[in-house]
Amino acid sequence: MTNLHKLTSLDLQPFYRNTLGIDRLFESMLNRVDTPANNGYPPCNVIRTDEDHYAVELALAGFIESEIDVSIHDGQLVVRAEKAEQETDEVNKEYLHRGIAVRSFVKTFQLADYVEVLGAKFQDGILTVSLERLVPESMKPRKIVIESK
Repeated sequence: MTNLHKLTSLDLQPFYRNTLGIDRLFESMLNRVDTPANNGYPPCNVIRTDEDHYAVELALAGFIESEIDVSIHDGQLVVRAEKAEQETDEVNKEYLHRGIAVRSFVKTFQLADYVEVLGAKFQDGILTVSLERLVPESMKPRKIVIESK
């Protein structure tokens, strides 16, 4: 029995009875398990630098900045890269072993509520996307003063 099968055969009804909207969350999580778009290429790190700041690093050896696109769509961070046409001297090469995979890809990351992308930089073959969680003041916990008469 695969892990995916175990996840999809899990009875989530007890969670649905006591919460509103959590069914959509679980369905979204299950739909993202082992999707072709998130197959492990390119390798990446997800880092938390403090309570509200995060970074996603992707190893993009063989790509140049103009071949990489970073966007946000429907609550998802989408990183895609498409390798440009090979130059003429590249066509004449015969690879005896090709360990550096340079292929087009689309990699998606579901952004949590209130997470915003601050920016992206590409340096030394590593793409780093900086993220920050910006919870509105109205959503943060606050102390209620109890008055007595």
